[in-house]
Amino acid sequence: MKTINEFDLNLLRILTALDHTRHVGRASELLEMSQSGFSTALARLRRSLGDELFIRSGAGMRPTPRALTLIGTARALLDQVERDVLGSTLFDPLNAELTFRLSMPGVAEAAIIPKLIQHLSTYAPHAGVRISSPESGNLHESLASGEVELAIGYFPGLEKGAFFRQRLLEHGYACIVRKGHPLVGDGMTRAVFQSLGHAVVLTSVGYTAILDKAVEQAGIRRRVILSTTNYLNLAATIEHSDLVATVPISVAMDCAKSGGFEMLPLPFPSPSISIFQYWHRRTNKEASSQWLRAQLKSLFNPQTDPYAEQQRALYGTTRAHR
Repeated sequence: MKTINEFDLNLLRILTALDHTRHVGRASELLEMSQSGFSTALARLRRSLGDELFIRSGAGMRPTPRALTLIGTARALLDQVERDVLGSTLFDPLNAELTFRLSMPGVAEAAIIPKLIQHLSTYAPHAGVRISSPESGNLHESLASGEVELAIGYFPGLEKGAFFRQRLLEHGYACIVRKGHPLVGDGMTRAVFQSLGHAVVLTSVGYTAILDKAVEQAGIRRRVILSTTNYLNLAATIEHSDLVATVPISVAMDCAKSGGFEMLPLPFPSPSISIFQYWHRRTNKEASSQWLRAQLKSLFNPQTDPYAEQQRALYGTTRAHR
């Protein structure tokens, strides 16, 4: 058995970075290392732990069972060092007066902001949050210039180059109809789904395309009656009509809380909706941004996902169809 003196704790950063990116090149960028230097460090880590840790696959670098048992401990240890050893000298959230500049679509805002604001009121009571829409400008430029320090949602165009990402939430979609809808007494069958008029939300940030692709693959044609860019407008219309809407489970749960809606599973495999946090290299080492990203990751992860239980109730699993 190795002793702590025989193990380089810096190598834990290699483990967590590769788990985060599942890609050697992006992991080396995340740690601001050369790719050859990262590969050398990974080889040292493998020798030290006596395991391959990550194996190449069609979906990137896949962690071995041994790696999966270590990742949580490694991340917790590094987070504690950053928070308790380094954080106190770099960023004091209890006394900091600043505004976090975020960009996210409405679906992410509804899922993230209420819990984040509640958390900040305790741990960063003098901090504020300013939210902009990713559709109101060039998100790449806003992140690169520092106008926006964190984008939250699903933005495939931010997955390369100077940008980093971290998954926060993943769940599926559900149907919502008004309470007492006359045609869904036996559930949302494929025939009922196709016969109803549909209300849809149009966005340019990825979620619309994900759903459209799943509907097409299921061989279903929707009769779209209403197209809107606003989930509030959509919910109000659904509550007072016989239309149906297919929305992320997070949105469906918010609607169901009002008591005026029924939430039903899709009559075909639900696509997966992922919410990531994205940031630019310029803020990667910024203390306040590091702190905010750590808070978001602690609030939203597979262990604390507030939508996982509803996903399980609707589909019998916490994982949606990829």
